[in-house]
Amino acid sequence: MARNEQDPAANTQQFRAFANRGDTARRGPNTGVMIALVAGVVVVLAVIAVLLAG
Repeated sequence: MARNEQDPAANTQQFRAFANRGDTARRGPNTGVMIALVAGVVVVLAVIAVLLAG
């Protein structure tokens, strides 16, 4: 008895959804880099404040 099932690999829409599943994490902002950048700016401002105060 043959089953009437479609192969999901033959469905372009399902394949695109599968292929694009991993892209959402790469498209978002890289929080590690953002935190490092903010921390670096804070350190630079603190050094400048100490140099100007002294």
